[in-house]
Amino acid sequence: MVTKAITATTAGINSCKIEVEVDVANSLPGISIVGLPDSAVNEAKERVHSAIKNSGFSFPTGKVIVNLAPADIRKEGTNFDLPIAVGILKEQGIDIPDDNKTAFLGELSLDGSVRRVNGILPLVSGLKECGITTVFVPEDNAKEAALVQDIKIFGVKHLGDLINHFSETPLAPTIINIHQYLQENTDNEYIYDFKDVKGQQKAKKALEIAAAGGHNILMSGSPGSGKTLMAKCLASILPPLQLEEAFELTKIYSICGLLSKEKPLMTQRPFRAVHHTASPNGIIGGGSNPKPGEITLAHRGVLFLDEMVEFPRQVLEVLRQPLEDGSVVISRAKTSIKYPAQFILVGAMNPCPCGYLGDKEKQCNCSEFQIQRYRSRLSGPLLDRIDLVINVPRLTTEELINTKTEAEPSSKIRERVIKAREIQAKRYKDEGIFTNSELNAKQLNIYCKTDNKTTEFLKIAAQKFQLSGRKYSRILKLARTIADLDGKENITLEHVTQALQYREG
Repeated sequence: MVTKAITATTAGINSCKIEVEVDVANSLPGISIVGLPDSAVNEAKERVHSAIKNSGFSFPTGKVIVNLAPADIRKEGTNFDLPIAVGILKEQGIDIPDDNKTAFLGELSLDGSVRRVNGILPLVSGLKECGITTVFVPEDNAKEAALVQDIKIFGVKHLGDLINHFSETPLAPTIINIHQYLQENTDNEYIYDFKDVKGQQKAKKALEIAAAGGHNILMSGSPGSGKTLMAKCLASILPPLQLEEAFELTKIYSICGLLSKEKPLMTQRPFRAVHHTASPNGIIGGGSNPKPGEITLAHRGVLFLDEMVEFPRQVLEVLRQPLEDGSVVISRAKTSIKYPAQFILVGAMNPCPCGYLGDKEKQCNCSEFQIQRYRSRLSGPLLDRIDLVINVPRLTTEELINTKTEAEPSSKIRERVIKAREIQAKRYKDEGIFTNSELNAKQLNIYCKTDNKTTEFLKIAAQKFQLSGRKYSRILKLARTIADLDGKENITLEHVTQALQYREG
């Protein structure tokens, strides 16, 4: 008789249902797993065999054949251990209900303990969409799995506990109210705060606009002018995650194994600072079994590239398509996976190789050719995708030692950013987007209309500055954000001129 147990496997940040079929043939003892398993799944043969025996149950004396259906989908990971064990125990006559509404996820230790696995949230979420009503997961993954609402989650510590649940001692379900959890666990404490940044009012305003509309920004300035510090402070003015954003972000971090047992839900927007030695695959993701890269880990948050021109040209150019589309498609011979990548790119660079071009106190010793070659490391198409390009001058001695004037704290700036984001959320509630930077060409014509006077000014500006179509639309999006921060319903000439001032590059 063939027995079945239901489980799932990940596909990007989603999952698909897998049926584990078990049959015992009258042949020499052994286990055979078919259905495109990877090495981790194949090694389940030894783990499951020892786990069943060491849990006090008998193992079939014949040949155990395990089929993972559908057989044309690549199976990877260790979450198949528990469902395989359940299928074998059913074959041995253990009474485990077969109702096609219950699924099993988890890795087994040799002693029968159930270990945590990666990707529990997308796995359980996908199973719910397939009509599954009950899921047994490792105890350490129970809180994470319980974030999926309206489905029963049982945390299992040992294989024996699972069997006892159906016969003697039922397990207690894990329940979490995700709305309440997000409210209670949102942390507004940040290491870096704008109150510690002296001067640089224009740069601070530019970062406020970037945070309010989700715009990309590039800061150029002398060493020690505060570019890196302000970039780190940007995290402290970003608005809190909406439930939909938090859930999507948690799926990504779950797949990468970056969630803790104590904090199963992402409650802060990510800030990812990447070193210039990073590879293209490290940035966009990849591998034989494609995994998310830094741009996906920075989804709905910030990707910071310090000393941006020091990154290899190849690494910077792979950012072009994700910056345009808000997602990245990783294609391999056997599979193609799409990951979200809607992030704020923050770049910092020196104006020249020595770093002191335009500095009021220190002489630049670079030749024109050296400066041109240095700046050309950032291609025109990449700069076209950056909304704000600003100069960050070095502080004067008076500004540096000034202790009388207190800078505006991040909490005050954050209040304005949140108000602007709320305006955008209300405006785009039926569009499926969150910020002005996500507007497409059709939406741009609807939400970024200008009066005749402003339109004429834009025509003159487009001719004078030789604006490309992409740069022109990004200026309109930027003006839309400035208007939102100003609390104005329509874009005015003042908002457009201010947007143009942030195109120093």
